[in-house]
Amino acid sequence: MAKKRPVGNLLALAVLSALAQRPMHPYEMASVLRGRGKDADMPIKWGSLYTVVGNLVRHGLIAEAGSGREGGRPERTIYRITDAGTAEMRDWVRELVATPEPELPRFKAALSVLGALRPDEVIPLLRTRLEALRGRLEERRRELERQAEQLPRLFLVEEEYELALWQAEADWVAALLQELTDGTFPGLDGWVAYHATGHVPPELTDL
Repeated sequence: MAKKRPVGNLLALAVLSALAQRPMHPYEMASVLRGRGKDADMPIKWGSLYTVVGNLVRHGLIAEAGSGREGGRPERTIYRITDAGTAEMRDWVRELVATPEPELPRFKAALSVLGALRPDEVIPLLRTRLEALRGRLEERRRELERQAEQLPRLFLVEEEYELALWQAEADWVAALLQELTDGTFPGLDGWVAYHATGHVPPELTDL
């Protein structure tokens, strides 16, 4: 079971990881995290950044380290990570790496009510999805190869993971599509009959 964190928003983890490198003010944190594509790696709501920073300060995970001014901009408070913040960051990463947690992608939600559509409707939709997945895979593989020429693999493992998930999804969708197309999907006749008659097949009425 996931541990209850003093500040459970994943943006807090991103902030801690940025401050582990050097002290920053919140505007710089946002710039650094955006530059690293962290909003593609985790659900981030940038509007909550200052709230998250305030909560991290309140729990002693980061602390003020002074203030700075750039050009004619207002003076900004600079923050640093504390020893407690470093310990929290490392413990959080350990948990996320070691503990599988259920995730609820939108595609899974659609699959859970797939019977609402006729099989002959589902087939072209799956073909469209598979084509999009394959296009995305090809594009991201090229991008990953380009990045690998400039960055150590340590900074690309999250991209590798995402590619592996997309590939697994593409393979699964292709297999499902094949079953629907060649008629080997179990219960296909009952699914078709339901949409033709409006009657739920007997084998499903008790479920």
